[in-house]
Amino acid sequence: MTGKLYLVSVGPGRAELIPDLARQALAASDVIVSYDLYLTWVQPWIAGKDIRTLPLTQERERAQLALEEARAGKTVALLSSGDIGVYAMATLAYEDMREDDVFDVQLIPGITSANSCASLLGAPLSHDFATLSLSDLLCPWEWIETRARHIAQADLAVVFYNVQSRQRQEGVYRILDIMLEHKKPETLCGIVRNAYREDQAVEIVTLAELRTRRFDMLTSIVIGNRFTRRKREWMFTPRGYFNWAGTSDTVKADVQPAGAAWVFSGTSDGNALSRAIAETGRAVVVSSASDYGNEQAQQAVPGVATVSGRLGVERRRELLSGSQASAIVDATHPYASEMSQQLMALAEELALPYLRYERPASASAHPVIRCADSDAAARLAMAKGSRIFLATGSKELHRFLAADAEQKHQWFVRLAPDPQHLQRALDLGIPRSRVCAMQGPFSQAANEALWRDWGIDCVISKDGGEAGGFDAKAAAAAALGIPFIVIDRPQLDYPQAFGDFTSLLAALPKGEQA
Repeated sequence: MTGKLYLVSVGPGRAELIPDLARQALAASDVIVSYDLYLTWVQPWIAGKDIRTLPLTQERERAQLALEEARAGKTVALLSSGDIGVYAMATLAYEDMREDDVFDVQLIPGITSANSCASLLGAPLSHDFATLSLSDLLCPWEWIETRARHIAQADLAVVFYNVQSRQRQEGVYRILDIMLEHKKPETLCGIVRNAYREDQAVEIVTLAELRTRRFDMLTSIVIGNRFTRRKREWMFTPRGYFNWAGTSDTVKADVQPAGAAWVFSGTSDGNALSRAIAETGRAVVVSSASDYGNEQAQQAVPGVATVSGRLGVERRRELLSGSQASAIVDATHPYASEMSQQLMALAEELALPYLRYERPASASAHPVIRCADSDAAARLAMAKGSRIFLATGSKELHRFLAADAEQKHQWFVRLAPDPQHLQRALDLGIPRSRVCAMQGPFSQAANEALWRDWGIDCVISKDGGEAGGFDAKAAAAAALGIPFIVIDRPQLDYPQAFGDFTSLLAALPKGEQA
């Protein structure tokens, strides 16, 4: 007698969401192989059956048991929650099946965790999306990070499975940091725990706020793309691609001249360099990450072609190729290491000259305490002070707040007057009374006055050099007698790097005339 193996999906566990095909398969089966919990969802359809259960950690043994019973000529149902073909039991059965097996196999599809969670949030997966398991039991962590980075760079909506367990506490925060490197902090996200089960909880937050939360294995996370919106208590992602080159939060550009030198800026000295290039008669395109940066570039270099927005590598490749750029000039902030790495890779791929302008580091004689990274700086600052001033920009604010898990310290920030930067700080829970949104650099006297009024007892800064007002900050901290902690610059191996405009201009290819 030839057996049959049903691979049965029972969805999130609610009877109304179990498909009729699954019920029919259970009714037709002699043997039911399952984890105990799943049986509670299907009791009406398995009375009198031969039921075999194995613990949660013995998935392969369950699959092998089902195969053995099917080989013996029995009709067997192997159960799984969600969809048995998605992060579940079906693949184990197929792996251990033999080519000479003769029993029939039928997979009954079900409602995945991604589908059930998305339905409770609204319709966040209405466009291209990905799913990613954060469990490294069966997949190297390096692969998980690599896949997360590609998902973020492509700006796909994504559902995270196996978010956090007792043994895996920190991995999810590393993945969320990767998301924040490429997606806006205000990107809409959903947190769903126990979808369609007892103690169900559903919440919509921003990506920045998501970074401050705690999770468990019963929680799934849904992260939208740049177009995901909120209406009433739901979030949804529009179906259309829109005009990706014309939306307010992606690209704003004049007609880009062919053969131009593309200057990736966002800093005052980057804009000054763009002006110096334009004054030689070369065509220039200035690219910045925000609308505010775009405004600053247009003021510094009137009439220059500009591109603004968090474009992602695919869009940058398209723009550079389409405009037949003559060179990539990397004048981004000294700490924008990921952007610099991306630009170096694009330059190599497109066979373009890459020229790095690196503003000189400070040679301040005032006392500073150096740290290798933001996490080390946060720990040291919390040991030295209670009212801590962050002169580090907005990108890594979440790191400092996350380090203060017990919220024993007060954090004060100074940001460029960019609405996105301000919103990022507010989303992270920094009170408006502790935010200064002003364009720098600032004098020693201005720093002293602000820090004295706020009662600051420790300062964290990056070494932005003279152009970033570093010396004035160091002098102000020394005058007030408060610790001045400096995060070291990331060290990259640039193919060409210049510390002054003259030598960089001499190295530029001729290019097109403006």
